[in-house]
Amino acid sequence: MTASEYVSKLRNGWNLGNTLDSLPDEGEDFSPVGQETAWDNPKTTQKMIQAVKDAGFDFLRVPVSWCTQTGGAPDYTIKEAFFSRVKEVVDYGIDLNMNVILNMHHEDWHFPSDEKYVKARMTATWTQVSEFFGEYGQELMFETMNEPRQVGTDVEWIGGDEEGRRVVMQMNSDAVCAIRATGAKFPQNVSRKILVPTYAASSANEAIADFSPPDDENIIVSVHAYIPWDFALSDDHANNRWTESLQGEIDELFERLDKKFLSKKIPIIMGECGARKKYDNEDDRAAWAEYYTKVARKYGVPCAWWDNGYLSGDEKTEVFGLLNRRTLEWGFEKVVKAFVGSL
Repeated sequence: MTASEYVSKLRNGWNLGNTLDSLPDEGEDFSPVGQETAWDNPKTTQKMIQAVKDAGFDFLRVPVSWCTQTGGAPDYTIKEAFFSRVKEVVDYGIDLNMNVILNMHHEDWHFPSDEKYVKARMTATWTQVSEFFGEYGQELMFETMNEPRQVGTDVEWIGGDEEGRRVVMQMNSDAVCAIRATGAKFPQNVSRKILVPTYAASSANEAIADFSPPDDENIIVSVHAYIPWDFALSDDHANNRWTESLQGEIDELFERLDKKFLSKKIPIIMGECGARKKYDNEDDRAAWAEYYTKVARKYGVPCAWWDNGYLSGDEKTEVFGLLNRRTLEWGFEKVVKAFVGSL
């Protein structure tokens, strides 16, 4: 199956956010479950993922921060207990016949000055991950990184600069090479689908225009787009109403993605998207989700909602949660139904 054919069979995704990608503070529990629950989400269960599948989501994105569970140079050995826990969670999705994306998340070592160090660590990490999961079928995808960027700089979130974008493409290439190199022992890794992000997984003009994926026929481009920003992501709760006047930014993004990638048979997965809760705006968020996914489906781009587990909070809290993971009830059913297309 080509990468485009593979992606065409996907529809709606759900992120297990702020979970295995959590980063415990110094002195906190660094056990696998300690990391999994460090950001106030409960331990993941099969019933949670069953609820996700039952709601109409057909693929699962599992963000993972490996850095807190990794030894030092030169081997950067990932702890066996952590591997085992990640496997359990991945299997929750696989056992339900869901496709699963397994990635590298919140790794802040991506942009030191020593590119040799970055390449060595990237290679070591992805060699271990691809070998550990090497016998899995094509229902498991790898994603090289999540939002790699120049943290703390003026260009962190606006598409980066030329050097930053070059480094991201080099890191993507290093990760893909490491995965493919395990193919002699694990043949599935020869053709396994691999997602590669733009700089910061950004949908900004500069990030998209100046991005070239590795020359590999089983590559999928990963982009994140919480747009329009004022409505979907900003802290300004006054911008909480969805109107037709806001549709243009979504239209324009997918037109650019089509011109740059889709028209050249390079498929895309929208690995993260969503609109946060702002006061009582469930109907507006549902209308946004319905329009966003309608346009995405027109272009053949599956979208994954970023669910960070937070269903309430103050005005600074990014409330993207849909599933109450403790009660297994959906907090915003209209949004869920709009997103999965069951309204």
